Amino acid sequence: MLLTLTTTHTPATDLGYLLVKHPDKVQTFELSFGKAHVFYPEAHESRCTCALLLDINPIDLVRGKLGQSSSPASKPGRSPFALDQYVNDRPYVASSFLSVALNSIFRTAMTGHSKDRVELAQTAIPLQATLSALPCRGGADLPQRLFVPLGYSVDVAGSPLDPHFPDWGDSPYYKVTLSATCKLSELLTHLYVLVPVLDREKHYWIGTDEVDKLLRHGQSWLAKHPNKEIIVQRYLRRDARLTRQALAQLVDDSPEVDVDAGEERKAEEEAAVEKRVNLHTLRIQAVVAMLKALGARRVLDLGCGEGKLIRELVSDRAFDEIVGMDVSYRAVEQAQRRLDESRLAETIKKRVTLFQGSLMYRDARLSGFDAAACVEVIEHLDPPRLAAFERAVFEFARPGAVIITTPNVEYNVMFETLPAGRLRHRDHRFEWTRAEFEDWGSRVAGRFGYQVRFEPLGPVDATVGAPSQMAVLTRS
Repeated sequence: MLLTLTTTHTPATDLGYLLVKHPDKVQTFELSFGKAHVFYPEAHESRCTCALLLDINPIDLVRGKLGQSSSPASKPGRSPFALDQYVNDRPYVASSFLSVALNSIFRTAMTGHSKDRVELAQTAIPLQATLSALPCRGGADLPQRLFVPLGYSVDVAGSPLDPHFPDWGDSPYYKVTLSATCKLSELLTHLYVLVPVLDREKHYWIGTDEVDKLLRHGQSWLAKHPNKEIIVQRYLRRDARLTRQALAQLVDDSPEVDVDAGEERKAEEEAAVEKRVNLHTLRIQAVVAMLKALGARRVLDLGCGEGKLIRELVSDRAFDEIVGMDVSYRAVEQAQRRLDESRLAETIKKRVTLFQGSLMYRDARLSGFDAAACVEVIEHLDPPRLAAFERAVFEFARPGAVIITTPNVEYNVMFETLPAGRLRHRDHRFEWTRAEFEDWGSRVAGRFGYQVRFEPLGPVDATVGAPSQMAVLTRS
């Protein structure tokens, strides 16, 4: 496996000081999985390239010394191919072995320190990294999705699996070149985290320490990355518990926040405030009635929580397919468990599909539905992220109709247990007046080609209106 790092910063040979590897020497390092060789194919004042060549011991791979056949981490993703431990790509491709080598050989450069070039180590310089063989398990566009948001220009060069047999299709391995003007420490850190994300096959056990490692190396950029969920899931080999733990610590830069625990408290706190008017039942009934009036048969429940709306929909033969999605793994698991434990016939339960996902990003699984319901969801989103929600739902998923309910903040004075000026739940990022909700709904409808109407939910007060409000957007 070959990685090259190139700079045209003048003098380019200062790259040797940053990497703490002399350009005039070929150096070899013993690693637990083989050897790593560092050398410079070119070292001139105007251009300098450092190469890292990994020589992984295939015998140790077969014997299981490197975790490939004996580590528990390898078992979930094991190939059904009987000779997998003998015939595999590990010695030849960029993988978690490369990340380990980077941390071992270029550790000083990764931390941003340099004994001889202190200022240069903290300076953005033109850099280019080339990975000769990178497995992109997730599509050829995955490198762009991971590296472009970090400011890189990405070139992905593919090749046929076998030039003599074009019908076999394309190879899953790509030559990837990253170019940017950035600190060397940033480039090395991004490679350290994202190469295993692209490969998705770590050679060692994944535990809680991997969460700490991910958050430590991603502290300056991961929380803001538009595809952070994909990065976290794949870095942690889709371990649901560890993924929840990592994502919770990325929310609003607050490590103490537990996304799933917040989801569980949300229903309890809002129910306590709204108990007098039994608003939850009114909302669910109103949404179900509106979906039936729209003639929707394939329905999305976006932000489904523990599946209260889904339980009403699945009991009604008017709906052929019901899909629920929520950002909380725990909520989805609870919704699935309650569905499994219900007394409904198996043929009825099969009409329901549940999965975890975010309303911040485009998701092909949400396309092609008659209607979508977002019941008390948008107020949990930070206002700056509403634009992403709007595009994900109205531009990309684009259902025939969208029903959105949200609290009416004007009605809060009617709740005796709610202190003045407080929102109904501490996780609410905002609560809108009727005018604010109608202004937002009208702008969204006009922007994405929908028509909209607004209706009150619950008993209407002459002064402050109803406790909740509903927008029904139908595609023009």
